[in-house]
Amino acid sequence: MNKAYPMKQVIDDQGNLVDTSSSSQISKELAQNAYYHMYRIRTFDKKAKSLQRQGRIGTYPPFEGQEASQVGSALALRENDWLFPTYRDHGAMLTFGSNMTRTFLYWNGRLEGCVPPEGKNIFPAAVPIATQLLHAVGASWAEKRKGTDNIAIAYFGDGATSEGDFHEGLNFASVFQTPTIFFNQNNGYAISVPFERQMNSRTIAQKGVAYDIPSVRVDGNDFFAVYFEMQEAIKRARSGNGPTLIEAVTWRTGAHTTADDPTKYRPEGLGQDVVDPIVRLERFMKNQGYYEDEFIATTQSKVEEEIEAAVKEMEAYPKANVEDLFDHVYANPPEQLMEQKNSYLQLLGGE
Repeated sequence: MNKAYPMKQVIDDQGNLVDTSSSSQISKELAQNAYYHMYRIRTFDKKAKSLQRQGRIGTYPPFEGQEASQVGSALALRENDWLFPTYRDHGAMLTFGSNMTRTFLYWNGRLEGCVPPEGKNIFPAAVPIATQLLHAVGASWAEKRKGTDNIAIAYFGDGATSEGDFHEGLNFASVFQTPTIFFNQNNGYAISVPFERQMNSRTIAQKGVAYDIPSVRVDGNDFFAVYFEMQEAIKRARSGNGPTLIEAVTWRTGAHTTADDPTKYRPEGLGQDVVDPIVRLERFMKNQGYYEDEFIATTQSKVEEEIEAAVKEMEAYPKANVEDLFDHVYANPPEQLMEQKNSYLQLLGGE
């Protein structure tokens, strides 16, 4: 199946253009825009990890190494499209227009972190595995029934393919030809479970065959490969030709979350040969004459100022109200839940 689904690539690790059919679509503006967003979310990610280690936010799931996949997919979307993220896709959310302060607030336990900017169709991060696929299919089906050409993208990892929601989502999307993009980021591990123990399939892309869904496998560390394949999938969806399954093969450099220790299950040295997606883009920009010191310096300064301002604004909020955990689940809370709430408040009062 690897031969049936070859990994599509536009630029190689050294930044050389290997797919000349895409050269006419690449511009200095596109490359610099990609760099801006990739550097922005990388810097956000590093800051969030630092804040967690300092006890200033809660447990955090880093995505370093997956910037090309998240930016390349999100930049291809249109203003009124829908984005359904996992808990690790805040890079895509930020690229699509999420507010950075609210993104920090989410990881600091505040409800405001689930509220998208006005006019943006961005669903709250899904912590349960694969549930967002069904939501994306439903939203895109609704858009189709309303007669719009808006589409929905659902992000998910390789572990989500073991969930029933994955198969139900693909089946429903296929039957009703919904304008849904199923965007998989395959980084080789679903927390401690390696890809080869997750499934016997050689690729995730081939799973679309059973549902007669067009599927493609791309180099997830190549911004241009992701971006152009997303454009093709979106074109099919908008024209009424149904869903697409995209497998972006990438590599997450760090832990599953800040509460995880990958040295316990990932062999030492694994992934060291993977070229950083930002480094790859920089090499391409230098090869093409798109790399400008002034642009890089301005971008980095602008991003760092934005992030520091967002952190300051996030920390100006009062601490999250622990009662929110109990008060917004049921219209009429059951007795057992109220007992739990009272016990917890008494515990906090004793501290």
